[in-house]
Amino acid sequence: MKHKAKQRPAQYPTYTFHIEAFSHEGRGIAHYGTHPDHPKEKHGKKVFIRYALVGETVQAKITNQTSRLEEADMVKLESDAALERVEPICPHFGVCGGCSLQHIHPDEQIRLKQNVLQSHLQHFAGLQPEQWLDPIRSEKIDYRRRARVGVRYLAKQNRLVMGFREHHSNQLTAIQQCRVLDQILSDSLVELKKLLESLTGKAHIGHIELAMGDTEVALLIRHLGELNVSDVNQLRQFALLKDWQLYLQPKGADSVYRVDDAQAPMRLHYSLDEFAIKFAFSPLDFTQVNSGVNAKMIQLACELLQLQDGERVLDLFCGLGNFSLPLARCVGETGQVVGVEASDEMVQRATDNAKANQLSQAVFFSQDLTKDFSHHSWAKQGFDALLIDPPRSGAFEVMQYVPNFGAKRIVYVSCNPSTLARDAGVLAQYGYRLKKAAVMDMFTHTEHVESIALFEKTEQAV
Repeated sequence: MKHKAKQRPAQYPTYTFHIEAFSHEGRGIAHYGTHPDHPKEKHGKKVFIRYALVGETVQAKITNQTSRLEEADMVKLESDAALERVEPICPHFGVCGGCSLQHIHPDEQIRLKQNVLQSHLQHFAGLQPEQWLDPIRSEKIDYRRRARVGVRYLAKQNRLVMGFREHHSNQLTAIQQCRVLDQILSDSLVELKKLLESLTGKAHIGHIELAMGDTEVALLIRHLGELNVSDVNQLRQFALLKDWQLYLQPKGADSVYRVDDAQAPMRLHYSLDEFAIKFAFSPLDFTQVNSGVNAKMIQLACELLQLQDGERVLDLFCGLGNFSLPLARCVGETGQVVGVEASDEMVQRATDNAKANQLSQAVFFSQDLTKDFSHHSWAKQGFDALLIDPPRSGAFEVMQYVPNFGAKRIVYVSCNPSTLARDAGVLAQYGYRLKKAAVMDMFTHTEHVESIALFEKTEQAV
């Protein structure tokens, strides 16, 4: 017998709440039972309220209910505003799902993120760093160098919508600007929409990708149906006038080709001036969206590892060599950096970048690090230091093999505090001490917590 899905109420109620604390993602936490209008059967039940700050009294509309908790959005501030409340910088805030913390002062955002990291380390690993380093802050409001922008043509309304997804929804919010997107890209959104509206095949376009290097801009069009010659020529003319690179993607990632200059390489570039290194990358390659924070992060990682000429370093999840090549500068021509990455394409990109920068001491291997890699020759070699920069899922499988590397120092760069805490607990079991940690404001105005941590082998465990 099939069970019917539980229907959601057509109209959830609005209640008054007093905000007691922050959740890890920056929502206000309140409880039923603190106001006369609360139903008695709900007293003590926890409510997570978007846009509400600690100490405030707010009216909040319930948006989701479960047996254990409820979710709500603030609709009216009934008390004085918290000192940390600021005016959002973007007119689309509250509808667009991209930024969730613009109503919180950036200093408080940093404090919140450090509290999240501190809480996870304590709760999951029973650890705290011996020293908290100053956070790495973003110096630009318009810090994002890349973005995927959704496109939908509504035929019945003869209207094209271009923008970002709404919060927890597949609906697109039409945007005319994005304050956290590099100004060159943000200022081009309106004319980009007009361009797409003029195309015969506008219904075929699923999204566009915008990516920047230090001096170049790339526009990629993901189209689900064939674009005619006239449409392609319009796109090409736009790119030529803007001095942008133009790419079309009719199918998967391997179908991407360059249109503005078919003979030119499909590459953008960014530099790390402190290390005299220049990277080449494809518009679809993973690169850090915040170039300023990226440069500071790499500088700090090298300082924490205290590398000397002739030392050997293992860089796991190395990508295109973002850390590997600066590390190779640090160990000099007599040292060696071994980079390992699952993607064959990214390994080739890292190899090409090392060659272009004349860093023969950096070598790269392809390996899925969630699988057994103990049979590889590089895994059987000793290393003085490790740098680990895993995806959100962390590096649990790698942690089991760490003792075999014999590294005295490990820098772990994380985009997920819960998996960092889990992996830190494993390192502690193997005799590594958490010496230093810092949060990094890679994604200002969002709840994402990026961090960096230094682990050192205790003398007794060496």
